[in-house]
Amino acid sequence: MAQVADGAGRNEAAGAADGIGADEIAGLAGLFADGPLALLTGAGVSTDSGIPDYRGAGTPPRTPMSIDQFTRDEAYRRRFWAGARAGADRLAPVQPNAGHRAAAELERDGYLSGVITQNVDGLHARAGSVNLAELHGNGAVIRCIPLDHRFSREEVLRWFDVANPGFAERWADAEITPDGDAAVTDTTGVRVPVCPACGGMLRPDVVYFGEVVPQRVFAHAERIVAGAAGLLVAGTSLAVNTGMRLVHRAERRGIPLAVINRGPTAIDGRDSVRLRIEGGTSEALTALVSRLAAR
Repeated sequence: MAQVADGAGRNEAAGAADGIGADEIAGLAGLFADGPLALLTGAGVSTDSGIPDYRGAGTPPRTPMSIDQFTRDEAYRRRFWAGARAGADRLAPVQPNAGHRAAAELERDGYLSGVITQNVDGLHARAGSVNLAELHGNGAVIRCIPLDHRFSREEVLRWFDVANPGFAERWADAEITPDGDAAVTDTTGVRVPVCPACGGMLRPDVVYFGEVVPQRVFAHAERIVAGAAGLLVAGTSLAVNTGMRLVHRAERRGIPLAVINRGPTAIDGRDSVRLRIEGGTSEALTALVSRLAAR
């Protein structure tokens, strides 16, 4: 798991090593002159916690599961629950990184109107972000489809262990994927957990491909953008339409955008983008905290 330095001096060194210059951080800090920014994050903000990125450099192509596959194909459901259980023990130690903590600190100090994330790992909330819109839900919550009974992921995986003794041990070394599970190649005989209250199909409380972000969640994200003097996009290529919709909201208001990301994004070169930083979110956000504290 990647280690991120804390402390102003070490953050500046980390920023320099990552190719982030002091002038870039100063420019980013200058965007706060008219008020707080809204922060929109993606998978790149969690890579320093040990969760792989979807589209970063060198990342192999992946085909995310659609909601139709999950609900209609038992083999897909077996694969999901097998992967969830195989990866659970290795992902259990994952903690918010310096980027998550910096975002929470920026919000506490009044520099952010709120945090909007495309991630389902729950790390922003654990780091202390309060006005938080989780666009794609939270993978730690499991709900049944017929009656919306809700359970924690941990308790459902305990039911999986009872129904599939020894499975987790056999797949303890499986590769971890960006979805927060493991790549299990053989699910023969896997028994899928069901809702103990009604016997219905269980699913994570996340937005799959083929589904739309709940209106109340998107409305929350819109309010965060509406209350901001600018939009900071961090750790996402903006390949998902929901994030671009928020970019369009910001552009219609005429507020500036800034981008922190390793690799290209869908808004590179747009007139609305005042600052583009090529680098890691942990380094840039922690350096930003230090810069704003020194003003």
